[in-house]
Amino acid sequence: MHTTGMCLLVIAGVMNASFALPMKFVRGWAWENTWLLWSVFALLLFPAVLAFTTIPAFAGILIGAGEVALVVALFGAAWGVAQVLFGLALDKIGMALTFSIVLGLSAAMGSIVPLLRLHADRLFTRAGIVSLAGVALVLLGVATSAVAGKMRERTNSTDAESKPHFGVGLVMAVASGICASMMNVGFAYGAPLAAAASTHGANSLWQTDAIWVPLMAGGFVPNLLYCVYLLRKRKSAGQYTARTIWPNVPLALGMGILWFGSSVLYGIATAFLGELGPVVGWPLFMSLIVIVASVLGVWTGEWRGAGSRALRTQVVAVVILVAAVVVLSRATF
Repeated sequence: MHTTGMCLLVIAGVMNASFALPMKFVRGWAWENTWLLWSVFALLLFPAVLAFTTIPAFAGILIGAGEVALVVALFGAAWGVAQVLFGLALDKIGMALTFSIVLGLSAAMGSIVPLLRLHADRLFTRAGIVSLAGVALVLLGVATSAVAGKMRERTNSTDAESKPHFGVGLVMAVASGICASMMNVGFAYGAPLAAAASTHGANSLWQTDAIWVPLMAGGFVPNLLYCVYLLRKRKSAGQYTARTIWPNVPLALGMGILWFGSSVLYGIATAFLGELGPVVGWPLFMSLIVIVASVLGVWTGEWRGAGSRALRTQVVAVVILVAAVVVLSRATF
C-alpha cells in the first residue's frame, strides 16, 4: 500500500508542478483574468462537483460539521492568501525559484504543525525523527535553490532596478510559503469531515473529498477579492472578449484540472501512507513538485544565460530534495 501511495504522490507532484505551464501560453489577458478563471474552476466548481458526486448526503454532512467546517475554511482562507502571493511571485522570479521557496517552506510547516498538534506522542519515535530529518533536508534544498536563483538574477541582469524586483518577489514567495502550509493543516484538522463521509457510506478513497469543499471555498475568497481589485484598478475586465475567451478558457480549465486533480490524488495517497499520512505525505508531495518544477524551469528556458555556476547550484538543490524524498519515504515503514 505504501508503494501505491508513493506512486500517487509522484503523479500528483508532476500534475501540480505543471499546472502553471498553460499560463505561459495565455494571450490577450492580464494575470488577474487567468487567475480568476482558474480559481473558479479549481477552488469552487471542481471540489463541489466531486464531493456531491462521490459522497452520499454531502450537504447534510457539511451542515452538521458546523465549527469543524468553519475552521477548515479559515485555514483555507490563509492558504488562499498564499495562492495570490504565489501567482505574483511566479511572475517576478520565475517558476523554478517560486516553486522551490514556496513549497519548501510549506512542506516544513505543513508537516511539523500537524505532527506537533495531532501526533505529539509520535515526535520521538522512529517515524517522527525520520520525518523531521526529511523536513530538514527539504529546508536545505530550498535554501540552496534560493541561492541558485539569486545567482541567476545577478548573471542575467546588472540593472539596479532588477534587484528590488527580485527582492519583492522573494518576500512574496517566503510569505506565500508560510501561508501555504495552512492547506495541509486544514486538511489534517478536517479529518472529522472525512470520518462523517465514511459513516454515510462514502468509498474510502473518496472520503477526503468532504474536506476539499470548505478548504477550497475558504481559499477562493482572497483570490476572488484580489482579482476583482485588479480587474477594476487596471480596467482589465474588458479583456474578457469573444476573441480571447475561446483560446484562453481551455488553458485556464487545464490549469484547474491539473491543480485540483493533484490535490485529490494527494488526499487519496495519504490514506495509503498510514496514520502519519498528512505529516509524511505533505513534504513528499512538496518535494516532488519542486523537483518537477525545476526541470520544467530549465526546459522552458528560465535558466538560459544564468551561467553554469547557478545551474549547478540548482542541480545540487534538486539532488538534496531527491534525498529528502527518499528519507521521508522511509518514515512510514
